[in-house]
Amino acid sequence: MSTRKKIMVTLIIILLLLTAGVYGYGAYYFTEHFLPGSMVNGFNCSYMTVSESEDLLTKKVGAYVLTIDTRNNGQESITAEQAGLAYDSDGSVGKLIRDQDRFTWFLAFNQHRNYEVSSSIKYDEKKMEAAISGLKCMQQENMTEPSDAHIEEKDDQFVIIPEQQGNALKTKKTNKDIIDALVTGRTPIDLEADGCYKDPKVYQNDKILVKNCELINKLTDVVITYDFDDRTETVDRDTIKNWLTTDENGLYILDQKQIEAYISELAAKYDTVGTERTFNTYDGRGITVGGGNYGWQIDQKEEVKELTRLIKNEETQVREPVYSHKGLVRKTNDIGYTYIEIDLTAQRMVFYKDGTPIADAQIVSGNPFVPNCATPAGCYTTGEIKSGYTVNGEDYPSAVNYWIPFDENLGINDAPWRTAFGEQLYEFEGTHGSICAPADQMQIIYNNVEKNTPVVIYE
Repeated sequence: MSTRKKIMVTLIIILLLLTAGVYGYGAYYFTEHFLPGSMVNGFNCSYMTVSESEDLLTKKVGAYVLTIDTRNNGQESITAEQAGLAYDSDGSVGKLIRDQDRFTWFLAFNQHRNYEVSSSIKYDEKKMEAAISGLKCMQQENMTEPSDAHIEEKDDQFVIIPEQQGNALKTKKTNKDIIDALVTGRTPIDLEADGCYKDPKVYQNDKILVKNCELINKLTDVVITYDFDDRTETVDRDTIKNWLTTDENGLYILDQKQIEAYISELAAKYDTVGTERTFNTYDGRGITVGGGNYGWQIDQKEEVKELTRLIKNEETQVREPVYSHKGLVRKTNDIGYTYIEIDLTAQRMVFYKDGTPIADAQIVSGNPFVPNCATPAGCYTTGEIKSGYTVNGEDYPSAVNYWIPFDENLGINDAPWRTAFGEQLYEFEGTHGSICAPADQMQIIYNNVEKNTPVVIYE
């Protein structure tokens, strides 16, 4: 082998021996020292032994100040003295050194390792509690609770009012976050980033909230006016918004029970069948008449269906409710000025047409002394008038020229077989409840009366 080659081999061997020596020394050195880039509780302990690291931790803990960033750029702090912090060796640092991979020490120069030895950091619980509770951000009077996004009525429409974050803290989570930072040396901490603030439950982009805002604007964008001639009732936004409830998915729907209650109230106010009425007689007396079948009656079931349909279809309109029974006049005075008046005591019948009496006749009414034959008092409505009608009588001829029904089988009719009317004839020649009158007056009434005309009967 040439001299040059011998020199090269010798150099390589020396280099390998030096490398092995350096590697071996490094592995030995980091048996008792931290590897490069080792951070313990936020402090740089690179190349330090256990004792050196613990001395550093003791000094650093004593001088430690936790900076606390709060919402809206606020900042507070807690010192180690305030929290009663102290380093108390429990072998954690030595264990960190023993557990590190010292055989790859040469790879650690560009690495960073963060260690926490919170078990070695002790604190005074009373001092810690006092320090945390003394923070301004923890004072109840300084906290504003978050508010959910919600729907409000503004300028004739409903809009979504965005949520408000507030600055109320989750007490338990905040305490834990601050204590964890103090014992691990973290600083600063950001309470907002750490999720310590209470959050609204509903945000303005919530799908159900957005959908409900659309629904409430649709359902309330309707005006339905009930026409009762001289009176009206209006169903509008202010009414409908109180009829909304939510389904199993949390979406707005119309509450059928509330609509039913509204129509029931409407019926109680405007239905007149069987109600008592104040009535002025032909001779100027003021009387009260109750009972009978004349008047107006809302078909509540059908009207609930129709009102619900109109709201859902956004149909604004002026309407009459669906009636199960109708009178002739819809005004407050639903008897109006065209009606048949029958005074059972005076045995007299007067027919008014538009306020003018055009027929006036003596009558024979039902016999009150025979069971079920008395003519009933009350306010009745005329049915389909007929001529050449057959009355089902037992004691008199049954064919009549004019028949005006007013209460099921009862009616007003002429009586070709009678020659006298009025006075006390009804007491011994009375009918089975119907009203008999002279043909000439019956003809006038027959030619001028119409279906649903009131028949007011009183004693």
